[in-house]
Amino acid sequence: MKAELALLLKALAFAAHKHRDQRRKDAEASPYINHPIALADLLVNEGGVTDVEVLCAALLHDTVEDTATTPEELADAFGARVAGIVAEVTDDKRLPKAERKRLQIEHAAGLSPEAKLVKLADKTCNLRDVATRPPAHWDRARRREYFEWAKKVVDGVRGAHPRLEAAFDAAYSERP
Repeated sequence: MKAELALLLKALAFAAHKHRDQRRKDAEASPYINHPIALADLLVNEGGVTDVEVLCAALLHDTVEDTATTPEELADAFGARVAGIVAEVTDDKRLPKAERKRLQIEHAAGLSPEAKLVKLADKTCNLRDVATRPPAHWDRARRREYFEWAKKVVDGVRGAHPRLEAAFDAAYSERP
């Protein structure tokens, strides 16, 4: 238990450090770290997920994609399992945005059970944010487009976790 708690706090501190200068795209420019914390909170408090390595992966899920963090750095610091889950949910930023979005839909069903949990939490938290604190420059049509795309991604992971899927469905029902 103590080792698991230490690993979780290490992941939180690592993510906070890596995302320290990043902000969300909402009008308030919220600190980016709020997003991975929201994923971990959703997994534990709404999904009942207690797998510490999944929670670490949720905290770290955007570090490779959005910071200078390498997969090797994650593996060294948090182990192969955490790094592997993060790798599964990481987009290849070298690809055009439309291709990355298409690949998320295409690959969703083939994710590991652990990565499906992180993906569900990510899409749910993103929908909640888009509904309540959307990116400042997104009009209603762009917000609706995001909701529809997120649903296609989540449809690929259906069956992974009924409680998390219900949380997603509730967030989706608030679409603009």
